[in-house]
Amino acid sequence: MDASLEKIADPTLAEMGKNLKEAMKMLEDSQRRTEEENGKKLVSGDIPGPLQGSGQDMVSILQLVQNLMHGDEDEEPQSPRAGAVAHAYNPSTLEGQGGRITRIQNIGEQGHMALLGHSLGAYISTLDKEKLRKLTTRILSDTTLWLCRIFRYENGCAYFHEEEREGLAKICRLAIHSRYEDFVVDGFNVLYNKKPVIYLSAAARPGLGQYLCNQLGLPFPCLCRVPCNTMFGSQHQMDVAFLEKLIKDDVERGRLPLLLVANAGTAAVGHTDKIGRLKELCEQYGIWLHVEGVNLATLALGYVSSSVLAATKCDSMTMTPGPWLGLPAVPAVTLYKHDDPALTLVAGLTSNKPADKLRALPLWLSLQYLGLDGIVERIKHACQLSQRLQESLKKVNYIKILVEDELSSPVVVFRFFQELPASDPVFKAVPVPNMTPSAVGRERHSCDALNRWLGEQLKQLVPASGLTVMDLEADGTCLRFSPLMTAAVLGTRGEDVDQLVACIQSKLPVLSCTLQLREEFKQEVEGTAGLLYVDDPNWPGIGVVRYEHANDDKSTLKSDPEGEKIHAGLLKKLNELESDLTFKIGPEYKSMKSCLYVGMASDDTDVAELVETIVATAREIEENSRLLENMTEVVRKGIQEAQVELQKANEERLLEEGVLRQIPVVGSVLNWFSPVQALQKGRTFNLTAGSLESTEPIYVYKAQGAGVTPPLTPLGTHTKQRLPGQKPFKRSTRGSDALSETSSVSHIEDLEKVEHLSGGLEQMTLEASSTEGHSGAPSPRHTDQTEAVKKGALRPEVDHPQMGKPGSRDLKLSL
Repeated sequence: MDASLEKIADPTLAEMGKNLKEAMKMLEDSQRRTEEENGKKLVSGDIPGPLQGSGQDMVSILQLVQNLMHGDEDEEPQSPRAGAVAHAYNPSTLEGQGGRITRIQNIGEQGHMALLGHSLGAYISTLDKEKLRKLTTRILSDTTLWLCRIFRYENGCAYFHEEEREGLAKICRLAIHSRYEDFVVDGFNVLYNKKPVIYLSAAARPGLGQYLCNQLGLPFPCLCRVPCNTMFGSQHQMDVAFLEKLIKDDVERGRLPLLLVANAGTAAVGHTDKIGRLKELCEQYGIWLHVEGVNLATLALGYVSSSVLAATKCDSMTMTPGPWLGLPAVPAVTLYKHDDPALTLVAGLTSNKPADKLRALPLWLSLQYLGLDGIVERIKHACQLSQRLQESLKKVNYIKILVEDELSSPVVVFRFFQELPASDPVFKAVPVPNMTPSAVGRERHSCDALNRWLGEQLKQLVPASGLTVMDLEADGTCLRFSPLMTAAVLGTRGEDVDQLVACIQSKLPVLSCTLQLREEFKQEVEGTAGLLYVDDPNWPGIGVVRYEHANDDKSTLKSDPEGEKIHAGLLKKLNELESDLTFKIGPEYKSMKSCLYVGMASDDTDVAELVETIVATAREIEENSRLLENMTEVVRKGIQEAQVELQKANEERLLEEGVLRQIPVVGSVLNWFSPVQALQKGRTFNLTAGSLESTEPIYVYKAQGAGVTPPLTPLGTHTKQRLPGQKPFKRSTRGSDALSETSSVSHIEDLEKVEHLSGGLEQMTLEASSTEGHSGAPSPRHTDQTEAVKKGALRPEVDHPQMGKPGSRDLKLSL
């Protein structure tokens, strides 16, 4: 540019070109600086903090992952140290600061292999296509062969999937393509002309039918819910006769029975359908039979029940080896039999993508590490745990086992069960003549609440048991022990089962007593004025009660601030008693009003004393709150009355002294020549009596004892006498002789104290009388008070007065 400008002869044009060059350079520099500043702003403002700069080291990233896993996200990561990376990579434990973070679950060496498989899968995916194809094909074929041999499913194919229900959805697609030949061309028009029907058991896992319809795009009428047995057999098994009737009805209506989902171990109680009869029925009508359930794991054992062994003849089955063997992040497996590779490819059961085949890599590694003996040992150990618990629970009273007929089931379902005296079992679904349907339902809900409480207690006491609480339609709330799904992960042992049984036995007395005391508590509350019994069957305690205060509006269900305040104070007072009972407050079952919830009770609980204490404490809190509310109004009126009387006293003083004494100069002269002897008059407000009194006696020494004496209040209400160490609301366990002997001794000691106290009282009364100038005999008022002390109605207190002659003493009588 400079050379070209030098060739221009005209100096004016050359100068203009030079100036233009400098201006353009300035503009370009300004634009470049603006872009750099904008880039810096983008990095500092719009890019998240972890991505800024040149990146972070591996130790900091792993420390962040650890903090996120254990809820310490805000914690600053530790500084990198030698060997920290290798320690962070150890999957058996994630030790945090000071070793306070431990592993989440029991991950053994076989779990390490499964976790290693995910890392190897990412590494293997970087190989060239030919090596990757051969390796993934080998891994998929080996894993499929091993699973089919272990679980006795000959000549089967395998589909590995993350979502447990995904395999069934793919099987449904395969069944649709197999039964509807023109489905690929005509699509859903073929289904419209002949609607498919999928049969599910009423005991199937919740939400399975809705999931299938959403995945397949089918309407809900394509689902048929098959009921379970009602008269014969297990109430959790599919009714085969009723299923056959449903299939015939669908065929007559022009529908196509497509697929039947049977259970080898239902999701709730682990019952197995009659798979042999179901297979015969499916072959008769050309229906695809799919089996799933936890009992399929027992196919790997040497002895298998005939009902489970029949599952090896089905068209497909879904298994979850991850929980069975304690393998984390291992996919579920669906084994199926089909001869047309094209249809399986269209249905999505097979894939040419290496990434889909690599899903089997974690299971491929883990199965080789465990071997057949390790696989069988883990499944056998889980079955032995369930059999051990089942045999132990048979010897425990008030425990009902729901799977007694399933000797080979690895699932144990039980519940607390007790027959109330003079009544039928509370769990009968059919109403009995002695009890109305509402009463039966109320008792069942009460026992359901007790079983929920028992389940929560057992899960806290024996966390390695893996107990779960569930609700069954026919039986109510139950507790489920399924070691096949939890034992390998939690490391459950036989000692844990024994501890579980011992904890159940220790909780049974509390459950039984609470169930029996609920009716007694209800009767006591209903017979006590001021208390309202609240029927809340979901509360696992002896009952719920509400105190009805004077301003309680019974016609509304809205919250009551005054009632909440009283119940809050009542809860505080009851907790201060340090009894064995637990109390809590909360809204009523059917309204927003505050109530007192009384927890579990033992056999020595005195329900009458409990109810009496509740109502007495609530009334005391209500009266104290009213006294405080009324005190403000009383004090305000007293102040107004005092102001009026003081104004009258000033007017009377003006009349007595005259007008001249009110003039400033003249008044001073008159007061100097003729002083006025005026008493200091004021007013005091007695909070106890609620009256206004004169302060004149305060300035007169002789009248110090002549003030208004508050009325004598008797001693507090009689409280139940307790033995040493006896807690509130407990019945006495010692004999009546020992109690009477203790009472007589304590009574003699009290009489001696009163005699000694009355003697000192008479001496102090004489001294006080002589000081005032009276005769040696005590005054009648003092004599009456002395007699009251001897009778135990009053107790003496000796205080120094605030005003009076030095060395003098006043005698006061108070409660």
